[in-house]
Amino acid sequence: MKRSFLFPGQGAQYPGMCKDFYDKSETVRELFSIADKVTGRDLKSLLFDGTVEDLKQTENTQIAITLMSLSIRRYLISNGIEADGAAGFSLGEFSAMVEAGILTEEQVLPMVIERGEIMARVGKENPALAGGSAMAAVIGMSSADVSSNVDSIKDAYAANFNAPTQTVISGTSAGVEAASAKLKEAGARRIIPLKVSGPFHTPLLNDAMKYFVEYLSGVTFKDPIKPMYSNVTGKRVGSGVEAKELSGLQIVSPVKWIDIETNILSEGFDSIIEVGPGKVLTGFWKSASKEITCKPTGSVEVTDTIS
Repeated sequence: MKRSFLFPGQGAQYPGMCKDFYDKSETVRELFSIADKVTGRDLKSLLFDGTVEDLKQTENTQIAITLMSLSIRRYLISNGIEADGAAGFSLGEFSAMVEAGILTEEQVLPMVIERGEIMARVGKENPALAGGSAMAAVIGMSSADVSSNVDSIKDAYAANFNAPTQTVISGTSAGVEAASAKLKEAGARRIIPLKVSGPFHTPLLNDAMKYFVEYLSGVTFKDPIKPMYSNVTGKRVGSGVEAKELSGLQIVSPVKWIDIETNILSEGFDSIIEVGPGKVLTGFWKSASKEITCKPTGSVEVTDTIS
C-alpha cells in the first residue's frame, strides 16, 4: 500500500472544530500547547468557541484549518497510519510541507498566521477591492470553457481547477458577478458562492505575495523527504528552494488540483486520506478515480474507522 495524505484549504472551517480530537488525544493537546506558544494566541478558544463569522476571517481561517489538519495528522500517526506522500489544496499545502519534512509544525503555525494577516490586510488596502471580493464554484462546465469565458471579464479569474467539471472563479465582487452571469448564459449548471473573504489565487493579491516572500526570506525550507505536489505546477516539488519559491507564487497562481490528482495516481498511490475538516477533497477525488476511494477524517468517529 502506498498512501498519500491530502490536506484541505479554506472553506472547510466550522465552529467547534477539532474539539473531539483534542479531548481524546494527548498528542493533539500537545500540539495545541505548542501552537499557543509559537503564535502567542489562544487557539483553543478560536477553534472551539469562534463563531462562523470569526472563522470566516482569513487571518483566523488559515490558522484554524492548519491546526486542525496537523492535529489529525498527529492523531493518525499515533494510531500507526502514516503517509508516503502528500499534497495540500491552497492553504493545505503548508500542512503537506510538514508531512514532507520541508517545514516543521513550529515553522508553519506562525507562518500561516502571517500569511492570513497579510492577505487580509492587502484585501482591505487594495483600491481595486473597495467594492469587495468574491469566489464562486462553477459546476457543470469544463475548465477550458470557464477560462475562455472569464478571460474577457475585468477582475475575474479562473482560480482553482478542482475537477473536470468544477472550476472556482475569483476576483472582485463586480468581476465575479459579471463572470457568473456570462457563465450561466454559456451553460454552467450551477454557480455556488464560497464562504471565503478574499480574491485568492489571483493577481489582485500581488502585494500579498510580495510581503509574504519578504517574510519567507528568513525561513529555511528543507528538501522533501517524500513526494509532495505543488499547487502552482501540479508536479512534485524537487527541493526546499523550489518549495520556498512556490509558496509565494501560490498566493496569485491558480490551483492545479486536477494535475496533482493525476500525478498522485500515476506514481502508484493507492490509499488516499483527506486529513483535515470537511470532505471537499474527498468529493474532488471521486472524479479522479473510481477504483480508489479518498477517506475523510473530519471527526474522531470517522477517523477511527480508517486502517
